Amino acid sequence: MACVNGVKPLKKKKNKEIVVENLKTEEKSMSATMVRQLMPEFEMEAYDAKTGHYKTVKSEDYKDKWTVVCFYPADFTFVCPTEIAAMNAHYDEFQELGVELLPVSVDSKFSHKRFVETEPILKGLQLTIGADTTQEVSHAFGVLIEEEGVALRGRFLFNPDGVCVAQEVQADSVGRNVIEFIRQIKAWQHASKTGEVCPAGWRPGKKTLPVNTDVEKMTGKVGDYITLEEILS
Repeated sequence: MACVNGVKPLKKKKNKEIVVENLKTEEKSMSATMVRQLMPEFEMEAYDAKTGHYKTVKSEDYKDKWTVVCFYPADFTFVCPTEIAAMNAHYDEFQELGVELLPVSVDSKFSHKRFVETEPILKGLQLTIGADTTQEVSHAFGVLIEEEGVALRGRFLFNPDGVCVAQEVQADSVGRNVIEFIRQIKAWQHASKTGEVCPAGWRPGKKTLPVNTDVEKMTGKVGDYITLEEILS
């Protein structure tokens, strides 16, 4: 899944394969989204770049915490190290927000170590990178491309109750915006704490919509409470 090759369409499956898969998943939700679902249980090896040691990470480690699980296609590619480096550049801000970060790919912990040690842009990395060598974790999160054996760029935000409140999944050629993601985290934390809801583009200090106290007053009249100029400012 090389980034330079552009976006490739997934191979179409034969009708028989589709029928078999439908039978296997008939008890599951029709929605493929992780949003509003609990974090899948997992356990895998990992490389802790901060200490330089290998470790085991599991879903229980992130209980009662705001957590980001961020899948990327592979080590030693092109867009992937820029995303990891961008997250690491904002490591202190994530820590201040009480947010745990777990980048994950299907590469081994040994590959992760070599990747971090040789890629210049990853110098000073403080993150732990999960090694989903069995591909089970990527599959559980719904981002595994089975015929290629790699994960899509899937980023999932879980609240302290272990519920996914936001996800972003995209193909391999374009990296994700960590600054916008941090803005979303701040909005979700504010909404969770206050019961208010955040309009498009909300940032700390901007106006929220207090539907927890004025829901009837605001129904059908949001424009009387907040203007488009305020939203876009």
